[in-house]
Amino acid sequence: MTFDAFDEGINPGGMRSKNEIRILICYLLKSLKVPVSKEIILESLQKDGLANYFESSSCFDGLLKHKNIKAVDDNKYTLTEGGNTIATQLESSLATTVKEKAFHCAMSLIEEEKKEKENKVEIAKNENGYTVKCTISGGDIDLFSFEVYVPDYTQAKIVKRNFRKNPELIYKTMLSVLAKEKDLVTETLKDIERLL
Repeated sequence: MTFDAFDEGINPGGMRSKNEIRILICYLLKSLKVPVSKEIILESLQKDGLANYFESSSCFDGLLKHKNIKAVDDNKYTLTEGGNTIATQLESSLATTVKEKAFHCAMSLIEEEKKEKENKVEIAKNENGYTVKCTISGGDIDLFSFEVYVPDYTQAKIVKRNFRKNPELIYKTMLSVLAKEKDLVTETLKDIERLL
């Protein structure tokens, strides 16, 4: 195998061949079974040091140019018939651990993206600091929404990050207190204790 890719940021066992990177991109798009953004693919290859970011981006663009992948709505991509052939015929040339790491990372990123869509956070500057508006969506309707004041932007980002980590727990906590359901309050307190 020819090592023709930059290896900056690559961990041992990572890919140093452009062909391997192209095959892994096709493998991911085939395995995920849903259109995904270029960012998710690139981050999946970069997170565990599987491939150099610039090489991965270049390989992705090459696959797009040669019509092995195609853009669909919302700036997401999927395989064409040619890309599917690459993934099917050549995926066995990739190490199983590389495929597993990339796939699990991509699935995790897709889940995060979904959570961010369903659980919106808006930070707005006001006279005295910032207002953070947090919303839990149930598809077509907002299930729960609240606003909180914080004195500075750093705290606003902390609220945003913590809300995104546990929107279900925040919803459950508020619901248990507002409904005054003792069993639900007890269960929620146990969940909070496990978190701390």
